Amino acid sequence: MSEASAYTPPKIWQWDKESGGRFANINRPIAGPTHDKVLPVGKHPLQLYSLGTPNGVKVTMMLEELLALGHPGAEYDAWLIRIGDGDQFGSGFVGANPNSKIPALVDRSGAKPRRVFESGAILLYLAEKFAAFLPTDPDKRTEALNWLFWQMGAAPYLGGGFGHFYAYAPAKFEYAIDRFAMETKRQLDVLDRHLAENEYMAGDEYSIADMAIWPWYGALAKGVLYGAAEFLQVQDYAHVNRWTNAIAERPAVKRGRMVNRVSGEPSSQLRERHDASDFETKTQDKLEA
Repeated sequence: MSEASAYTPPKIWQWDKESGGRFANINRPIAGPTHDKVLPVGKHPLQLYSLGTPNGVKVTMMLEELLALGHPGAEYDAWLIRIGDGDQFGSGFVGANPNSKIPALVDRSGAKPRRVFESGAILLYLAEKFAAFLPTDPDKRTEALNWLFWQMGAAPYLGGGFGHFYAYAPAKFEYAIDRFAMETKRQLDVLDRHLAENEYMAGDEYSIADMAIWPWYGALAKGVLYGAAEFLQVQDYAHVNRWTNAIAERPAVKRGRMVNRVSGEPSSQLRERHDASDFETKTQDKLEA
């Protein structure tokens, strides 16, 4: 039986079994909380509830960059949300993000708490709140937002498409992997052509567009996402690699990558972050993980 004819969709889809794969235990076709759990609150104005996935790293990069720039109001508590355990379906987290996806930010600096969810929205919110990492020149600002929203639309093909079928699906299917590998390489080519003529995504200014794209495509270029660097021949994209390596050397990026991280070398993990001094327990070689 050919792959194309192996499955005939029923007239009406029914949720009657787990889909299989790494995240089968948390996948479901309904929203809302599964249990009551109040979110913890720390001492800082900004409360982040997240995990060190690419979407989570976007925000911790941004917060660490803001602090490095000298914005004390960007001090934050980063609480670990273990999505494999279903923490994102607790009532408190659903209150912060009804979509039950990390990251979620609660800004408690005002008269009442303000929730911000979706990683791109959080980056834009922080950029506007602190007037940083979003160009003021109208042309450059527009370009930064173009690429920010490009990432939000493109990454599902990389993560939910290629990453799922290549790394996480319970069975490998040539059609699905080829389809999303083709799209991932097309996206890398889009980035490479742009970065051939620009130092950063918005031109000569490092911005939230870079912070949105780097944890996905930079990690892919570094070979730490899905173990697919050789399969996708990421070394062929010279300008993506130049940009990737330059951003990887930023001290704030090194710190941001560590926060809420639960995989990789233990020395590279800072599972929760509640004060800048938390990094002091990590040696410099650990910051370079």
